[in-house]
Amino acid sequence: MHPSLPRTAADSSARPLALRGARGTVLLQLKQAHRLTAKELASKLGVSLNAVRHQLKQLEAEALVEYERQHRGVGAPTFAYRLSPAGQSLFPRRYESTLTELLDYVVRREGRAAAVAVLESRYHALTSRIQEELAGATPSERMAAVAQLLSDDGYMAEGTASASSGTLIEHNCAIQAVAERFPEICAAEARFLAAALGAEVDRREHILSGCSACEYRVRFSAADEAAGSAHQPNADAQESA
Repeated sequence: MHPSLPRTAADSSARPLALRGARGTVLLQLKQAHRLTAKELASKLGVSLNAVRHQLKQLEAEALVEYERQHRGVGAPTFAYRLSPAGQSLFPRRYESTLTELLDYVVRREGRAAAVAVLESRYHALTSRIQEELAGATPSERMAAVAQLLSDDGYMAEGTASASSGTLIEHNCAIQAVAERFPEICAAEARFLAAALGAEVDRREHILSGCSACEYRVRFSAADEAAGSAHQPNADAQESA
């Protein structure tokens, strides 16, 4: 028997809906890292290479993962594994089918512009709510709250922030089929993030462009940076003390 793979902290919220246990752990790692070799997976999970290869073989047989050959210096090529489209589909797509049906109805009755307005209205409501909740919060606190909000909606988001800048990554698009038909929602999301974080937001990677995740670079205001500096201990004062 092969040893079971460890559970991770993300099991409760990000676990693929159709899988649990060892295979789900491997899929989650591939979703977050996008491409990993069997050796890299074994190292991340703290298990034997044979255990990982066993799981990858099963997932490949079920068409949930695929691999590509990579040449890394001299020697035989390595095999980097990634999720297949079928593997990607296991991750949350909350309300996608219901939302698609609703938007189809709106398009038929009132036109595409009305459907886009429906999508944007949700971001307007979220913006008002979270700006009120985060009044006076630091950049790091705002980033953590926004990442949690997105994760609760199935986006598998993680964010890091300092007083001046940060990065927000969405490993999953919970409404990808909707976004493919109405890419305006991606622009609405970027505007929401800028308003919620109180920052300039620049999308560097985009799932709809073929990337494995949506990645935003965040630049906080000079006022946030100054406030962060004000909370730092004064080195000169410490030395004179």
